[in-house]
Amino acid sequence: MSVSTPLLQKGPNKKIALPTRVEPKVFFANERTFLSWLNFTIMLGGLSVGLLNFGDKVSKISSIFFTLVSVGCMIYALVIYHWRANAIRKRGSGPYDDRMGPTVLCFFLLLAIVVNFILRLKHDK
Repeated sequence: MSVSTPLLQKGPNKKIALPTRVEPKVFFANERTFLSWLNFTIMLGGLSVGLLNFGDKVSKISSIFFTLVSVGCMIYALVIYHWRANAIRKRGSGPYDDRMGPTVLCFFLLLAIVVNFILRLKHDK
């Protein structure tokens, strides 16, 4: 190698691969997001257990819907956490946000609330 030859040479149609450093705060942000989602599911699960234990027949039926939404949210949080952790570990450059998941979960939560209101209105008549 001559003195004038650069250390990293770029030929035609070649990219120079430089290692990227992933800071620890990225891993902690993923864990913090996961724990935030689990906090939400625990609150929703507590609501469903409260409806189940201290409610009447309609509340017990509604608690099933809230439990299903809570478990679905838990599974969603776990899948997204592992997906992001895998992408961070492989140093993926993609966007780590998920625009569809929270919208779908909010829709199912709204559906559970509407079912609760409908059952309550039909039962009170």
